[in-house]
Amino acid sequence: MSLKSPQLVKTDIKKVGILFSGGPAPSANAVICSAADCFRRAGIEVYGFLNGYSHLEGYKEGDVLAEGVDYIRLDKMNLEGRRTEGGIIIGSARANPGKAMSKPEDLTDEKSTAPMLTVYNALCALGIDVLISIGGDDTLTTAAKFKLYQDTFAEGSKKIRVIHLPKTIDNDYEGIDFTFGFFTAVDLMSRQLRNLLFDATATNCYYVAQLMGRKAAWLCYGSAIAGEASLCIGLEDVINDPTLMGEEDSYSPQTGELNVDENGNALKREIVLFDKLVSRVADTVEKRIKLGKKCGVICVAEGIGEYLPLSEIKCCISDDEYRSLKPDTFGHYPVSQLKFSSRLGRLVAEEIAKRGYGKLKFVGLQFGYEVRCQPPTGYDVIVGSQLGTGAYVSLVENGMNGVMVSVGKEMQLEFRPFEDLINMAKLRAYQRPLRLGKGLHSLARYMEEWVEE
Repeated sequence: MSLKSPQLVKTDIKKVGILFSGGPAPSANAVICSAADCFRRAGIEVYGFLNGYSHLEGYKEGDVLAEGVDYIRLDKMNLEGRRTEGGIIIGSARANPGKAMSKPEDLTDEKSTAPMLTVYNALCALGIDVLISIGGDDTLTTAAKFKLYQDTFAEGSKKIRVIHLPKTIDNDYEGIDFTFGFFTAVDLMSRQLRNLLFDATATNCYYVAQLMGRKAAWLCYGSAIAGEASLCIGLEDVINDPTLMGEEDSYSPQTGELNVDENGNALKREIVLFDKLVSRVADTVEKRIKLGKKCGVICVAEGIGEYLPLSEIKCCISDDEYRSLKPDTFGHYPVSQLKFSSRLGRLVAEEIAKRGYGKLKFVGLQFGYEVRCQPPTGYDVIVGSQLGTGAYVSLVENGMNGVMVSVGKEMQLEFRPFEDLINMAKLRAYQRPLRLGKGLHSLARYMEEWVEE
């Protein structure tokens, strides 16, 4: 019976809604199409909501969302051949109806939950029984909030089941090992890095490549290893090394005035000691020069940008951009996309010259958006297809609600309750930084020239 098809299971699910939220990732269509096809084969209608939560948030009571404008009927489409395409057939956006809910008591606060109620009403107007969200840690958090919000409803109220499928090109939250799109992104970035290495070898220069990874450096490290980079530095390396971290007073870029707390005390912000970081990069370059290698590629994760001293941030952007910056509640400026690789390269070049090795050229580059919608590798098509199928298995075959589907050993499906993945006190998904001294992090250190302490 090894060729027997899956058995149809009786279910009360009639209509399923799927949405994709946040930044794109390769193999998005594999997830969407495999899920839609499974539900379609079981006779269940599948609605693909366009551009994330955008149209659901804009719903007006008494209206009904319009097909072709707010959603498309995936069960009516021929999806064969679409799983391997780049892009996202239902689009994406960063609308977040759970943004105002940051603590458990917000789940019963009428104002905080108003956007979530709008989404709920929009789904009810279409008769949706299940919402499947695909996205990163913010989207996982929103899915969990939607489920928890409905848990507060009176007994007998209609409740829409919620399932989440993990999408994080940065591979940076708990409950997953590797998720779809990660290795496709690594593949493209590593090819770019190898091209830079060939160029650097031909012209006797160094490239400083700034790669994606705001809170975790999985993508940066994976690309650096596969691309034969000379050194890789992620945010985890910096913030966990007291010799590289310090603090400074926080000032307003708009006014130049000191930022203070409610008691008038100066607000402090953690910063990377940029001169120390420059020195560490120079140590690797110096070791390579001594081995006759006056060329190479240095990789740094973009998340380091949020910890740059304000004086360094000012050196990397225009005056207009600088004056528009506002710190978040942690004193960090929203500059994860800030290109600081050129600045880092110039300062390393100066340090190398000070050490007596003459003039060496450093070129700063920034990679990121070009990897997000490219056609996926076969591996990521498999992972994405299994995740999409997992949505059907969890809902129809296992009758689950409030879980995230992930892929584990030997491509086995795993189902993790939202409560295991969310900090319930803060209503935030747990982040998963690269583990220092383990896995990719350890491998990179072995692949680089060893620098004596």
